Amino acid sequence: MLRLNDMPPFAYHPGMTASPDFSAFVAPPPSGEPHAAAIEAASACLDRFTAAFNAADTHGMDAELHFPHVMLSGAQRLDWVGPGQHPPGFFDALKATGWARTQYEKKEPVLVGNDKVHFVVTYTRRDAAGAVLSTHVNLWIVVRTGERWGISLRSY
Repeated sequence: MLRLNDMPPFAYHPGMTASPDFSAFVAPPPSGEPHAAAIEAASACLDRFTAAFNAADTHGMDAELHFPHVMLSGAQRLDWVGPGQHPPGFFDALKATGWARTQYEKKEPVLVGNDKVHFVVTYTRRDAAGAVLSTHVNLWIVVRTGERWGISLRSY
């Protein structure tokens, strides 16, 4: 029988600086701290990101991301190693569809710890009159590193 400590070494992502104990990595100790503060702080990060998105402020958006930043769309993965990766012309193309703003309809925390919150986010893209152009449901993971909350992964 394979025991957890007999498992092969943890596979590290480029840029990782520490070698976590795998059993501690997959089963962190339970926290006695309430998670309401983590949810509030992580949710505020999402709000700042979306405010920057609505302002077409890619620098402001980058300020709410952790790098490397991972995006998943279907089975495709996109890794941004640092800020400044938003495609040129993205907002021009979005505005050409009639988009004027994005708003959250729901941010549901589905897995919460003191330093990480997984949200199922439902947001709409709307035109200037407020009509819904499209609705999206995604999984976004917000992580606290040090004292800073940032979005680490977005799955579309």
